[in-house]
Amino acid sequence: MYMEKDEFVANFANQFEDTDASKITFETLFKDLDEWSSLLSLSVIAMCDEEYGVKVTGDDIKKSSTVADLFNLVVSRK
Repeated sequence: MYMEKDEFVANFANQFEDTDASKITFETLFKDLDEWSSLLSLSVIAMCDEEYGVKVTGDDIKKSSTVADLFNLVVSRK
């Protein structure tokens, strides 16, 4: 199944309350964002499960640096 990169970035950005969505791109180093936290990590894990039916673990998040890394991980598990 084909996934839209822009849709994934938008869904990822929606997990943040205080970060301007326009600052989040495919190349964003998400752990460098001021708002990034363990709670947001859990939100991203839940988003991957709910939106894409893909299980992502805390280790997966730790091994990822960019939004693109997470997108590629989700695509590889679909």
